[in-house]
Amino acid sequence: MRREEFDVGEYVDLMGLLDLKIEDEYRDGVVANFERIRAIANLVNSFALPEEIEVAPVFEP
Repeated sequence: MRREEFDVGEYVDLMGLLDLKIEDEYRDGVVANFERIRAIANLVNSFALPEEIEVAPVFEP
């Protein structure tokens, strides 16, 4: 699925199939939070990393 075709509202509704019921009163807030998460994830995922970077087992600032 391409990113621009992703419908957060539909995704939240489909979570009900996994017994993750969301009360109607909370649905709009859940959708808004997933929209924020999506925006942040797109920013992180769009950051290009050089091929020579290796995974570090310990973070050292």
